[in-house]
Amino acid sequence: MNFPDFKNKIEDLKIKKLGGLEAQFKMAPKLRLKYDADKIQASNPKKASVLALFYPNNKNETCLLLTQRASYKGTHSAQISFPGGKAEKGDKNSEYTALRETYEEVGIETSKVAIFREITDVYIPPSNFLATPFLGFTDSKPTFVLNHEVAKTIEILVSDLLDDKVLSTVNLTTSYMKNIDVPCFKINDYIIWGATGMMLSEIKELLK
Repeated sequence: MNFPDFKNKIEDLKIKKLGGLEAQFKMAPKLRLKYDADKIQASNPKKASVLALFYPNNKNETCLLLTQRASYKGTHSAQISFPGGKAEKGDKNSEYTALRETYEEVGIETSKVAIFREITDVYIPPSNFLATPFLGFTDSKPTFVLNHEVAKTIEILVSDLLDDKVLSTVNLTTSYMKNIDVPCFKINDYIIWGATGMMLSEIKELLK
């Protein structure tokens, strides 16, 4: 999908019905399916926000930004995610959190990002976060400046995301689950699963 075509779709994307949990659960690990709204509320989750940022590459193809977390002693070490993080006391709202965290992690100035849609919250059981994803775009490929939380940026083509051939399953063992088959996207040799995969699933349905 070229970038001008993508921008022409934005007004429709603002009002199109979201796939919601049904879309997300297509890519949800079994662990996540155990949590309904009541269980999530009872867990008193911490608030977080992430940004799904669209931008053109050098060929004017529409890309989506992901990051690989730095390795650390924690639940989400080295995992692939959207830029974002937990809300802080001074944040005005969830959108502000997403933009602030994106600037801190990858150096994209808030003024260069146009947010056009909030999508369905995703609960992340291992770290007890409830993450609100926002969709936004910038008119040129950003120059990334990474902080210590990010090992690298990952650029995926929207056309690849929309291709069902990238849907797969992988067997994983992590700090909180062992030998479990989980649905995933396999794009550019990266395995994208968990909360990020769930968000991508809803984004994919919205773009289709």
